[in-house]
Amino acid sequence: MAAMQNLNSRNFERIARAIAYIDAHWQEQPRLPDIAAKLHLSAFHFDRLFHEWAGITPKTYIQHITGTVAKQRLGQKGSLLEASLAVGLSGPSRLHDLIVKLEAMTPAETARAGAGVPIDFGVASTPFGLMLAGCTARGVCHLAFVEAATQASARAELQQSWPKASLNWNPEAIAALAGRIWPAAGTVAGGSVVTPAAGRFARSPLKLWVRGTAFQLQIWRALLALGSSERTSYGALAESIGQPRAARAVGTAVGANPVAWLIPCHRVLRASGELGGYHWGVERKRAMLAWESLHHARHQPGAGAAGVYLNT
Repeated sequence: MAAMQNLNSRNFERIARAIAYIDAHWQEQPRLPDIAAKLHLSAFHFDRLFHEWAGITPKTYIQHITGTVAKQRLGQKGSLLEASLAVGLSGPSRLHDLIVKLEAMTPAETARAGAGVPIDFGVASTPFGLMLAGCTARGVCHLAFVEAATQASARAELQQSWPKASLNWNPEAIAALAGRIWPAAGTVAGGSVVTPAAGRFARSPLKLWVRGTAFQLQIWRALLALGSSERTSYGALAESIGQPRAARAVGTAVGANPVAWLIPCHRVLRASGELGGYHWGVERKRAMLAWESLHHARHQPGAGAAGVYLNT
């Protein structure tokens, strides 16, 4: 298990570094061997690794970044990654359409801190490294990214969020969840592969069960309402809930998101267009935005954030 975890984390770190390097050096039109050398890989290995992750080659990705829209935005603030996102890049694959139903805990449930609640938890591979997730009978209650994790460290981290819950180590269930969110994923951080179900299962609601203040829940629902390729800012989120002066409080609510990716806090940028911070690292945020653009089919009516549909 440890060897597979290390390989998954190492491969994602390489991809994140490659994207950061291309974003910073696109004007030099770096050659494949030059980028690969920065990662201490052969050109062949790097080309294959990037294609498996993104669905296109590094050369094609660079061509997209230096396309017409990028050139039009050179005079604006923000990185060239943000320019490339505006191109509406699409790879040969797409995410499953997910219907996400967000359910908030009642004040009484929040006060009980998970007492009497069984939580299946585990660590699984994703396109962005390892995730630690927890699921209850009422929905996904926790999703975070971790650099490395044993059963003991994963349990300790989750127990901090749910101090009185009953935790059950179930990596197979969490791998199935990963496979449902990211159809190319689903690898247990121990080596076995779980193939995500299709058809009716893929269209059934994916429920989130979260606890938060009324203000936090407003922000999280506003994030779920974003269009499939839409980015936002703290100020714009504040405007969207009718509290234009609450940008700082919005930032706190975004940072408190308990379910990464599905509630897409990675889509919140600074007003300047710069990436800004991210709880699980700016390189991971950059990779998430690039991956979304590369893997999503073009916007379809009703599509919500990250292939997520808002159930109202």
